[in-house]
Amino acid sequence: MNQELSHIVKVYSTGSHKELSNYLIGKSKDTLIGILVDLLTMYINDKNSSTIREFLTVTLAGYEHKKGKIGYNGFKQDTFIPGKTLKCEAKPKNFDTEEFEKYKRGERKNSPGKLNGGGNFTDYTPARLEKDKQEKDLDMLVSGFADGKLIYIIEFPFTSPDFVRNLAIKIQKWQKKLKGSKSIKGQFLRSADFDYKDFIKSPNLKIVYLLNKDELAKYEPYISRGFYEFLEGKTR
Repeated sequence: MNQELSHIVKVYSTGSHKELSNYLIGKSKDTLIGILVDLLTMYINDKNSSTIREFLTVTLAGYEHKKGKIGYNGFKQDTFIPGKTLKCEAKPKNFDTEEFEKYKRGERKNSPGKLNGGGNFTDYTPARLEKDKQEKDLDMLVSGFADGKLIYIIEFPFTSPDFVRNLAIKIQKWQKKLKGSKSIKGQFLRSADFDYKDFIKSPNLKIVYLLNKDELAKYEPYISRGFYEFLEGKTR
């Protein structure tokens, strides 16, 4: 964080609105642009929060973003059926290219996981899976970023057979491990993950956003081979 941005954050948190306004008014246009770019770069690449990536994914897909961690991530009104509400669950993923460079330099043992159309559901349960399956108007939005640069957004129904089957298998394996436990009440499957192979055959799959072929090629090293081939086949 540069010194200007650091100072602004401190004034915002410890000073008054007037103090902050007076400080910003005295800054040049170039300085303000630099501060904003630094703030956005830091925010969109935050490893501890995917809020802004989630917001972009949901809004670019035409949904209204829903704040908060409880419930689905967005909603919109069906354009064909008045009064019908469509919901979405967003799973954005950001690839940190510096971690990849560390791997190539031998500064980390394992290569960071490449973008593969994947995501995961935390603290998942059989009851949650059944609830989600009953939501006939629930769509998944998976997106991929590299250092905050949006590469793709893919939309497909949650009820896509391969997708639901994968989650059901993950739940079953988790339950099998818990078999014999005194109680499974209150316990969750910490991570029910998926990747592109679990939804690319969905008949209602939709490419919401995708870089053109030349731009996509620049990010090939950060995308798993099979998924890259799928994306390349969808480019213009």
